Amino acid sequence: MAETESYLSEYTLPNDTGVCLLECTTAFSGLTDKEKLYSHYISQAAFTGGLIVLIQTSPESPGVYLLLQKVFRSQPISELEKIALDSGVSAEEFQSLLIYAAGFYANMGNYKSFGDSKFIPKLSKEKFELVVMKSAAAKSDPKGMRSLWDRVSERLYSLDSRHKELGLGENGTTTYFSENCDKRDAEIAQKFLNKMNISAYNTRLFKTTDKSSNLPVYEIRLASSNNSADGEIPGYNSDKILGEHAFSPTDTAGPIKFNVTRGDYSPLLKIVCENLEMAKKYTANDNESRMLDEYIKSFTSGSLPAHKDGSRFWIRNKSPIVEMYIGFIESYRDPYGVRGEFEGFVAVVNKEMSMKFTQLVENAEHLLAHLPWPTEYEKDTFLRPDFTSLDVLSFGGSGIPAGINIPNYDDIRQNEGFKNVSLGNVLTAGYKDSKVTFLSDADKDLFIKLKLPAFEVQVGLHELLGHGSGKLFIKEKDGTFNFDIESVKHTESCEKISKWYESGETWDSKFSTVAASYEECRAECVGLYLCLSTDVLKIFGHTHDDADDIIYINWLNMVRAGLIGLEFYSPDTGKWKQAHMNARYVILQVLIEAGEDFVKVEKITGEDGKPDLRITLDRTKIISVGKPAIGKFLRKLQVYKSTGDYEAGKEMYDFFSNVDNTTEPHFLRLRDVVMARKQPRKMFVQHNTTANDKHLLVKNDLHLNNIEMVYFKKSAWRTSSSALHMSG
Repeated sequence: MAETESYLSEYTLPNDTGVCLLECTTAFSGLTDKEKLYSHYISQAAFTGGLIVLIQTSPESPGVYLLLQKVFRSQPISELEKIALDSGVSAEEFQSLLIYAAGFYANMGNYKSFGDSKFIPKLSKEKFELVVMKSAAAKSDPKGMRSLWDRVSERLYSLDSRHKELGLGENGTTTYFSENCDKRDAEIAQKFLNKMNISAYNTRLFKTTDKSSNLPVYEIRLASSNNSADGEIPGYNSDKILGEHAFSPTDTAGPIKFNVTRGDYSPLLKIVCENLEMAKKYTANDNESRMLDEYIKSFTSGSLPAHKDGSRFWIRNKSPIVEMYIGFIESYRDPYGVRGEFEGFVAVVNKEMSMKFTQLVENAEHLLAHLPWPTEYEKDTFLRPDFTSLDVLSFGGSGIPAGINIPNYDDIRQNEGFKNVSLGNVLTAGYKDSKVTFLSDADKDLFIKLKLPAFEVQVGLHELLGHGSGKLFIKEKDGTFNFDIESVKHTESCEKISKWYESGETWDSKFSTVAASYEECRAECVGLYLCLSTDVLKIFGHTHDDADDIIYINWLNMVRAGLIGLEFYSPDTGKWKQAHMNARYVILQVLIEAGEDFVKVEKITGEDGKPDLRITLDRTKIISVGKPAIGKFLRKLQVYKSTGDYEAGKEMYDFFSNVDNTTEPHFLRLRDVVMARKQPRKMFVQHNTTANDKHLLVKNDLHLNNIEMVYFKKSAWRTSSSALHMSG
């Protein structure tokens, strides 16, 4: 019984899961009416587009969303609770239902956005069904609600091996690919996309079989509101992108048929574009207007080049009061690592904190020179980006990060620039530990006191000089190189450079499954390495003993996060389920390998008499042991990335990612303790805006029910329910 409860705890959300309000009233109230309306319509576009994530997450997520919407919108929660209690559902079970619904909305699906593992309701299937069929929604439409429940309930509760986590083929669930696809299919499709110069960011892949040849037939489906089968797609060189193509992979008996179509998520993207059109009436300048024009063109036609053009105008829109970004952005949840999950956000500038980041940008070239690789491995010119601290008003997607460095298009980042944002109200609301695990009592007090200011330093360095540093060596179509092939030497072999990116290849397409975590690890290492700079610490207001303490807590936080990262490792598949936590575990392994007892993980007995762990870091050895170890590792990360050396990079990264019991401290065994003491991840309540005569911000009280109510109130979610049904 205890083992069953322990097992289920991995796949349920505790009833005491914390809820945080993303406070934005002060920032929003300072906007003009025009800025408020711009914010409102971008918010509606972001939240409507966020529904696409349901379709991208699992086959059952759209249906579960509709089920929850119908149940909770049909009557007040207090009334539903009374009916449930009168029908034999306990107060604890009803709370479990609310927590499940809140978690579902917060993650935009039934898989955790941070960790990719499934979560199921903590109350029994029978009790959930009872609440559904006793609801006002079932009374008004008993056949419809019964049909909806029957369609989703089995998968909603299923913990079959393939349903427990996101993955490709037999390794898990994905809707970026049809169920019959595996890694080989993903590789063939990527080769075809490379040949056609089509980005995978806004695509999905579906496979059938040609009965006459028994060869696979692939459909590449582009995201667009336009679902016509013909016509040009702006920005692509080829006159004919849509339609049938023959492609012959090197190791296949004959040519394989590819059919490029569009219209994926069509009803939802139509509403997104309608809201972006409304937002255009309230733009602040020409860059914002042209940016929205290109985004609308992209979401209408399926053109990824149009989204890239929109991102160019976005970069040029310096220091806006209201910041936004929208599209198919991060590839973390595509098991092959090249397809983007939809997200959109609107945020308002926090001027005080932004001043610190502006100073960091002004010192960027000076700080880049301190990184542990030759200047030839750095961009020819550092294109100073915007770097602002923002208070999030609206974030539509599967999860809300603490910082962002975008766009993710390699050619734009390398040659034209990028932007960094730190999401200040996310940091202050969500990154305070209610309970600190795995630290000594002596470390806990300082950790609680300084975790947030140390993390602000780390986020700033991670986003600006982590993701913003380094050069990709490219051989252009005309045979020329963007580096001096005669003089630049490989830092590890001291030989001439013999590997590079061919024209059309990108970091994501080259490093695919390892790209996301590898890059997060590189950025985290840059943060650790450069936080040792007194110049950096002064920018953030830290000097003398305070500066030393910030360094210590930043490094301690990283190795503790590496230990906690074991939560996100799957022993069943041998895979990591979260890119950032994999990266932090890798850093922990690197620092343990450095030796001299710099980092130690010990198994102890906790105050509750149960097995516990303690991680310690010798702060007197950060400079003498830690810095050289991280510097050497960081240099290799960069060199393998610059040269596109996937084989060497993956071999090194896999080595440090390995979780086993063959060597001390036996991390696979320690994972059981980490799992037994894991803390639930907090959920955010966001504000809701309504467009009326007053254009006021609707504030949601910090209460669990409101994490549901905020979604029920949003007009974007209301108007999108039928569209989601058509898309799903």
